Amino acid sequence: MSLWVDKHRPRSLDDLHYHHGLSARLKALAASGDFPHMLFYGPSGAGKKTRIAGTLLELFGKGAEKIKIDQRVFQTPTKRKLDVNIVQSNYHIEITPSEVGNYDRLVIQDILKEIAQTQQVDLNAKQRFKVVVIHEADALTRDAQAALRRTTEKYMSNMRLILCANSTSKLIAPIRSRCLLMRVAAPNPEEMQTVLDFVAKREGFSIPEDTVKLIAEDSEGNMRKALLVLEALKMQNPDLSASGLSIAKPDWETYCHKVADMIVQEQTPARVMEVRAKLYELLSHCIPPTVVLKTIAEKVVEQVDEALKPDIMHWAAIYEARMRVGNKKIFHLEAWVVKVMSLYKNFFYDIDMDGFDD
Repeated sequence: MSLWVDKHRPRSLDDLHYHHGLSARLKALAASGDFPHMLFYGPSGAGKKTRIAGTLLELFGKGAEKIKIDQRVFQTPTKRKLDVNIVQSNYHIEITPSEVGNYDRLVIQDILKEIAQTQQVDLNAKQRFKVVVIHEADALTRDAQAALRRTTEKYMSNMRLILCANSTSKLIAPIRSRCLLMRVAAPNPEEMQTVLDFVAKREGFSIPEDTVKLIAEDSEGNMRKALLVLEALKMQNPDLSASGLSIAKPDWETYCHKVADMIVQEQTPARVMEVRAKLYELLSHCIPPTVVLKTIAEKVVEQVDEALKPDIMHWAAIYEARMRVGNKKIFHLEAWVVKVMSLYKNFFYDIDMDGFDD
């Protein structure tokens, strides 16, 4: 039995419930015969992968839906073996090179060369090229992005790239300039309501308006999260009346909020060690370090004086950038925690001194 988010996922661009202008543009591009490299970007849960799948269907027809999942083994110069999961059809291939960390350049070079040097086998195919879909493109290293840039120039004749990213800021300018940018914005509450009502109707029930507002507010534009929450609430409370509903926070989020409280309550070396243990706990459960930093920072900002908020977010941005470049994520998370504690303590020290001067 599949989850509703997968069971009711739109299969074609015509089935999508929002951003109709974007869907029409993608259909026109697929029919034009001059399909460019593309970069889909936008927040999580906005529908980027669904639109990419719909575009592939427009390009190649039903054959693009006949996919298989393979595991490929790549060997590094030091003879280390890397396992990478690959989703492919006769017309396209989907990869997530960032899974192998700093060896992503190796994966990109090998796969793109292999695809680019093979001709389209199906003589009845609508297009003469194959498509390579790269997920989490904004997590690629600089070396991998440089390799991607060289390959796109060399093999344009029988290969097209579709990149999928949350943000364009981490992609080098030469890649952005070689792709047609497609921004997939988060759906607004009305659009989310349309999708939730559609799924509910397909499942044979209706949702009270208050409940829809509650789900939309909690999901913050993440359609995937909204559908998962709807299904969870339906299992807990079949009539979905908003009065008896409460949307439970994930355990990791509650844990992050607890860490934020610890930072604000006490600023000592002993407290830093306690926070470090909790950060290790979060990282060991595979919560992405950038998500940990963002969640804790937002909770800390809710509890501090207005004058401190800009500094705390400023340093969160700096340490997030450093974290992406460095290897040991815990160093940068802990450094940010110490910086926030220092800012917080100095702020109250300055207030006390001002009071003393008066």
